Amino acid sequence: MNAKIAIFASGSGTNAENIIRHFQGKSSYQVVLIVSNRQDAFVLERVRKYNVPSVVFPKADFTGSCGNVLACLKGHSVDFILLAGFLLRVPDSLLAAYPNRIVNIHPSLLPKYGGKGMYGERVHEAVVRAGEKESGITIHYVNGEYDSGDIIFQASCPVEPSDTPQLVAAKVHALEYKYYPAVVEDLLQQL
Repeated sequence: MNAKIAIFASGSGTNAENIIRHFQGKSSYQVVLIVSNRQDAFVLERVRKYNVPSVVFPKADFTGSCGNVLACLKGHSVDFILLAGFLLRVPDSLLAAYPNRIVNIHPSLLPKYGGKGMYGERVHEAVVRAGEKESGITIHYVNGEYDSGDIIFQASCPVEPSDTPQLVAAKVHALEYKYYPAVVEDLLQQL
């Protein structure tokens, strides 16, 4: 199946860029749209060089029927949605329009350190504060609750007693860059 992918991102966009690069030149899968809820999200600048269209919707458009967002996705013939640092809860109307076609990556080994407000540095700080021996990534389907959808894949890394949250973040980012595009490609091949 040929799949057109939209990436939802609210931040710097390193995972979005990595995914775009991974799928460049693959005729079966293509990133066709970047969606953000923040006008100042660096992802918009980062992906400009790849000529992938991007659009910013206000937070209010991610509530209720999501008419504007859904119309945009349909207009770009989007088949699959990837969250890459997208900080809003995905509304039920989007979940209904894309059942089992919305995937997120979370910077911890869920169910630990997930849920509303647990993202980015907050997760790594919590991991270090708790004295965890490992951390990692979880790639999961998105449902109506933060970070609680069915787990697709996890990878772990050691956390040393001397690690700072920044060192843990670097280890986790390396896992994200290595695994997220490959796991997504495997999922797309099963569609």
